[in-house]
Amino acid sequence: MQTLNQIKAAIINDPQNQDFTARHIEPLFAAPRTARINIVGQAPGLKAEQTRLYWNDKSGDRLREWLGVDRDMFYHSGLFAVIPMDFYYPGKGKSGDLPPRKGFAEKWHPQLLATLPNIQLTILIGQYAQKYYLPQNTLNVTETVKNYREFLPHFFPLVHPSPRNQLWLQKNPWFEQDVIPTLQHYVKTILSI
Repeated sequence: MQTLNQIKAAIINDPQNQDFTARHIEPLFAAPRTARINIVGQAPGLKAEQTRLYWNDKSGDRLREWLGVDRDMFYHSGLFAVIPMDFYYPGKGKSGDLPPRKGFAEKWHPQLLATLPNIQLTILIGQYAQKYYLPQNTLNVTETVKNYREFLPHFFPLVHPSPRNQLWLQKNPWFEQDVIPTLQHYVKTILSI
């Protein structure tokens, strides 16, 4: 089995990532061996890329609120892995960031997950993570999140915590009434073991 440093070096040296490597941009993910919860989102945002810190924006603030953890626990406890569908900022599209590159997760996720023996819950944020990790699921994101109990105890699907989703949150009050308390219960239980 490859070490985390070997995998990271392979990602950096992969021709698919040469444009980022040439600009001295390293892949942005976290895979501490002690992690118990894995968070799979779309890809780092521009601010995350610039600050070299994943979920370092308003979306990250809301995500930590949903999880019921503070910044210190999230970044420094060694209990959270963050393995997005792409480890590099994909650029801006017409209505937000571009999607993660195709084939990226297939190439790198299995290698990284092999180094994480203690993962008890994988949080799937948004359509790309949900399509990859729940390939038999045919529901859209809203219905997948609404039916989150079907995917427990291994997977917990969420909508993106972006401020852009404020209208969605207002239209779907069940999310904050039912889903978030359940998520916080799972997180608290897993982290306290």
